[in-house]
Amino acid sequence: MQEFKPFKEGKVREIYDNGDSLIMVATDRISAFDHILKNDIVDKGAILTQLSKFWFDLTEDIVPNHLISVDTNDMPEFFRNEKFARRSTMCRKLDMLPLECIVRGYITGSGWASYKNTGEICGIKLPEGLKESEKLPEPIYTPSTKAELGEHDENISYERSVEVLEKAYPGRGEELAKKAKELTLAVYKKCADYALERGIIIADTKLEFGLDEDGNVVLADEVLTPDSSRFWPVAGYEVGRSQPSYDKQFVRDWLKANPDSDYKLPDDVIAGTIEKYKDAYKLLTGEAFRDTGI
Repeated sequence: MQEFKPFKEGKVREIYDNGDSLIMVATDRISAFDHILKNDIVDKGAILTQLSKFWFDLTEDIVPNHLISVDTNDMPEFFRNEKFARRSTMCRKLDMLPLECIVRGYITGSGWASYKNTGEICGIKLPEGLKESEKLPEPIYTPSTKAELGEHDENISYERSVEVLEKAYPGRGEELAKKAKELTLAVYKKCADYALERGIIIADTKLEFGLDEDGNVVLADEVLTPDSSRFWPVAGYEVGRSQPSYDKQFVRDWLKANPDSDYKLPDDVIAGTIEKYKDAYKLLTGEAFRDTGI
């Protein structure tokens, strides 16, 4: 049996080279504030993988995606075991755009902090008098650069994103920046509308795109998971305060309240986090998450 070793490891993912494709494995690690925490969140990787597949299928009428299969039976023998089951994605090789494509539909988090200080988010002027967690008149696109492991992503203006892409793809910067913005907003609007009907507000999210061998823009990485998005329950939503959530905000809030934790979570926070991920999965897909099976 051929052995595989990851050629790239991120905060929570491992990526393996499978010749003409990649195999992306979502681990049970969790990160917050650019730190990898010392605990694993059991089943988290599988939930993220299966939820991404759900969204890839839902949005393929808007943009092609990198997904080939999440069935390990389609992968080399090395991956056909419980360690990799349900958390592995075989996907197309792409030249990834050096941007995080962030869309904000509600004002919260760092966006709320920025708005209180300047009336703007990432240089975008917003109406006066907005309250915390309020829905924005229209979703806004606020890209950032991709940081190396251990460093912070940097929020940039749309104009700066054109420059970043022009440097990477001479002659295509403006075209690719426009495409990334349009696709990010289109994917968000469709999925946010879908989620709202099922009891979840998608406050914001980040997407990533790459170019295929023909230079076409392709949706990649993970899509609309509790790791890359803020999910709020519709029930109990109230403008003017922070919201309970189905995502890792639960972890962020605990870490803020416990600054001496050394990034180690207690068991009840771990259990609470995975339950929130499972609840979101069931609401969005209509099916309870299965934690077994290859």
